Amino acid sequence: MKLQAALDTLTLEECIALLDETRGSIDIAEVGTPFVIEEGMRPVREFKKRFPEVEVLADVKIMDAGEYEADKCFEAGADICTVLGVSNNATIEGVVRSARKHQKKVMVDMIEVPNLAERAQEIDAMGVDYICVHTAFDVQKTGKDPLDDLKVVNKVLKNARSAVAGGVKLTTIDSIVEEGAEIIVVGGYICNASDRAATAREMKAHLK
Repeated sequence: MKLQAALDTLTLEECIALLDETRGSIDIAEVGTPFVIEEGMRPVREFKKRFPEVEVLADVKIMDAGEYEADKCFEAGADICTVLGVSNNATIEGVVRSARKHQKKVMVDMIEVPNLAERAQEIDAMGVDYICVHTAFDVQKTGKDPLDDLKVVNKVLKNARSAVAGGVKLTTIDSIVEEGAEIIVVGGYICNASDRAATAREMKAHLK
């Protein structure tokens, strides 16, 4: 299991400081969608240069021009890029082509995908690396968490590995670990902690 830090609202300098503090605990540094909107691919380049031992994920949530947009992420140094599960199959297949060309990986974000089990099966057959269940930020305040969706996806996957994102914290991580996911994404719980290094270590200690 890998721990992914979702870096969404901090500045580039703050993110570099966080990754320095949490070295050894964070496996994947996610350049979150708000961060991409603010800074483009600059954080991807900086993270790869400063933290070569950490995988970098560009959370660009591709919806069109799959191969072209994924190429831009991988050329900047991203190890993984994201495409939305609600995208057309041709878009997802384009992202997969780009990943194979660059020897990188694809994560499909299943945020707001209807018919989750059916769509996960379809995407699983396309050669993607990860399928991520994701409780949207705007939905987390209702108390929903992604565990139920993770159970649905885990039942149908044959090729890809599962990932989980959306409000993960110490009180919920054990049930997620027990269900099983290759990547567990934690955002604000680490980024907003008073002791980020200790929090990341503790989260990492719960993973198998």
